[in-house]
Amino acid sequence: MPTRARARTYDSARIRAAVTTQLRQVRQAAAGLDEEGLRAPTRLGDWTVRELLTHVAATVDAVARLLEAPAPPAQEAGVNDYAAAVASFAGAVDEGTRKAARDADPLVLLERAEHRFAELAAVAPGDRLLAVPLGAMRLDDFLVTRCVELVVHSDDLADALGTPVPCDRQAMAAAVRMLADALAAKAPGGSVEVRIPPYAVVQCVEGPRHTRGTPPNVVETDPLTWVRLATGRTGWARALDAAEVSAGGERADLTDLLPVLA
Repeated sequence: MPTRARARTYDSARIRAAVTTQLRQVRQAAAGLDEEGLRAPTRLGDWTVRELLTHVAATVDAVARLLEAPAPPAQEAGVNDYAAAVASFAGAVDEGTRKAARDADPLVLLERAEHRFAELAAVAPGDRLLAVPLGAMRLDDFLVTRCVELVVHSDDLADALGTPVPCDRQAMAAAVRMLADALAAKAPGGSVEVRIPPYAVVQCVEGPRHTRGTPPNVVETDPLTWVRLATGRTGWARALDAAEVSAGGERADLTDLLPVLA
């Protein structure tokens, strides 16, 4: 896989703090759940809250696990590569999550993941390479993908429990920007401007590029709606009908480009 330029740079300290804070939000939301609560259904197929929390713990604990392994020889993968390839290892993630959920208490796993992250990620340099399934990825880039996972699954947990799970501002910003950049990488071009204030603006889709003034094709939505659209938690038509998205111009229809992260 060829090396690709990263769409953005992310502040290393802020990204680490975002992962820690959002994981803690999940732990607080899950604290006190009894067995009935853990068996509650989620919108993730036949996963219950138990599997969901187990998966959240695993996504963060992966940082420590990868830091404990030898660094690979060269960088090959970036955040956009990760976004494009998530579906390819969804089956393995599902299988591993189900096994872990049978064998351990997810609340214990969450606590362990937070402690291991604090011990290892806090001192590792941001350019430390990790041997992820796609190849080699910088630690800071991998932490951006952890922010996406945490934000998305915090929303899944809120939906399952029927109570809000607060979202750290830096975690949300990183998730929105990565998913917006993934859209631009998936459909390169300059004919449509996608705005997700206050975090991101990207241009995408082949066609005439505007050079000044208001572009002819504009999509605008709020951060949480964008995360839901980009990850398939809601559909384009549904978001339009609910006035959660505004879209103007003949090319401003992202139906065929969503989700960008399945």
